[in-house]
Amino acid sequence: MGSLLHGESNAEVHISSMTPSIHIHVAILVCDTPIQPVLTKYGDYFAMFQALLRQAFKGLGISDKSKDITVEFSEHQMVDNSRFLDLENVDAVLLTGSKHDAWADDQWIRDLTSNVREAVLKHKKPVVGICFGHQILARALGARVGRNEAGWENIQQMHRDIVFDAPADCTNLATSPNCEVQGLYLPKRVLSVQGHPEYNEGIMSCLLEARHENGLFDDELYNDGLSRVGDSHDGWLIAKVIARFILDARIK
Repeated sequence: MGSLLHGESNAEVHISSMTPSIHIHVAILVCDTPIQPVLTKYGDYFAMFQALLRQAFKGLGISDKSKDITVEFSEHQMVDNSRFLDLENVDAVLLTGSKHDAWADDQWIRDLTSNVREAVLKHKKPVVGICFGHQILARALGARVGRNEAGWENIQQMHRDIVFDAPADCTNLATSPNCEVQGLYLPKRVLSVQGHPEYNEGIMSCLLEARHENGLFDDELYNDGLSRVGDSHDGWLIAKVIARFILDARIK
């Protein structure tokens, strides 16, 4: 595997498939650190996505009795880091969510956007984007990204920035009253969602509480979120779609 940035780590899970001897390296680009209550109870974003995708790959109906397919996860911290990972031995890239603005002019965000553009267009790597990652992907491919005048969206979403239009060649997967572009798809290259498949009821409760306490959410938005925090959602289905997208791109 190519060189990793400082503080990066790797973990592997073995599953099996009808296709023998396939190794999949998924690089997780960590774009933020969760608030302390979430970090303490549920771990960081690398831990969340690694656990989610481990289960998602196994949930594809692939037996785990042999080791025909090996999935490796590596962690890459992006915040205030202008270096990018070596893509030579990477099969797929996932960008996490973040409290930062994807449209901001910070050097690391501009560098990340440029590097993601090259990953998709030059290196032809499949890239998955979650929330902030969805917005970075859209920006990298030429779409407009900015603050949403319709305000915050809710469970299992928590964002006030949006993608205004789908990039050329990408399909817009879904819309909502507050957000026209909820997801993007380009076969074997781009898959992104504005929501958070990695969030569960406990994580959402922590985030609602924190943002209500600091005044970011008013009472109405906070209480509305709490009333629905335990509702069923499609996070697990989305996770399996992500795993299938990565697998299909690898065995093309």
